[in-house]
Amino acid sequence: MAAEIERKFLVRSEAWRSLASSEARIRQGYLASGERSTTRVRIKNDADATVTIKSKRAELRRLEIEYPVSVLDAETLLSLRHSGLIEKTRFTIPWREHLWEVDVFSGDNTGLIIAEIELGHEDEAFDRPPWLGIEITGQSQYYNGSLARHPFRQWAPSRSAAAG
Repeated sequence: MAAEIERKFLVRSEAWRSLASSEARIRQGYLASGERSTTRVRIKNDADATVTIKSKRAELRRLEIEYPVSVLDAETLLSLRHSGLIEKTRFTIPWREHLWEVDVFSGDNTGLIIAEIELGHEDEAFDRPPWLGIEITGQSQYYNGSLARHPFRQWAPSRSAAAG
């Protein structure tokens, strides 16, 4: 079984931008969200598409199974989503021995910027870049499935101010 081990952080400065080695536009939506799993469809750069099933709990380690689909099929599936559309640009930033992904959200989640790192195991050490803010691993409101249902723009002013 495929497992995803990642840690998530808010981003506190723009210093990462000059380090970005690539970027991709992403649109994604959720087809099903049950007690134990979610099913997502994602289109990257209008050229690649996947359907992904992830275990529900927002923890450090989660089950993740992903399958490629055609962009046409993905567009059709997106029309069946049960909540809002997640729109973001994902930047890849090499930092020391790891690759970071920084997601700059747009649409209903404009103003939110999240960095994540995928690890080989839960206790893997890594250097924290100086542009990282607070860790949000396990805080479900920051996960894409939650953001599709409760967009960042709708958060209370004091809660969204703490995010930036």
